Amino acid sequence: MKKCSLLVGSALLSVMAMQPAFAERGLTLEVGQTSDSDKVYRLGMQFDFGRSLWQSDGGNVRLEGYWDAGLTRWQADSATSVSVMPVFQFRFGQGATVPFVEAGIGAAWFSKTELEESERDLGSAFQFEDMIGAGLRFDSGSQAGIRAYHYSNAGIKEPNQGINKVALYYRLAI
Repeated sequence: MKKCSLLVGSALLSVMAMQPAFAERGLTLEVGQTSDSDKVYRLGMQFDFGRSLWQSDGGNVRLEGYWDAGLTRWQADSATSVSVMPVFQFRFGQGATVPFVEAGIGAAWFSKTELEESERDLGSAFQFEDMIGAGLRFDSGSQAGIRAYHYSNAGIKEPNQGINKVALYYRLAI
């Protein structure tokens, strides 16, 4: 647990040092459930890339991105994971409320490799975190949506049983 605290502290200091380079920031609260019916809670911070990566001729479709750093609590297993990933988001339309789809691949570190309640052995503390999602972005910069995650070590170490989760979230623009 001491390693986890050190990792979280280092990640937060690194992210805070980068803040001036980003246009928008967000704080996300997420509640979900794993494929094994375990409840999960996540607190995350997002830092927008600060510019559009691509835009259609009429400006109705835009590709933007942000960095997402999070702390997830896996309730039944008393496990914690820390993660960071770049997320790419396609926004459709203009106006006060804009729908989007998003996807990202990043890295996560788990405090436990064996999730007893789920009867899963992740094989290693290091996991890849894959995410796809959809939602609505509001004029204020806040967002609400749904995300599906998959965690796996990609066969780096056996066993590699992985785990999935689905979550609802709200991102408050700060």
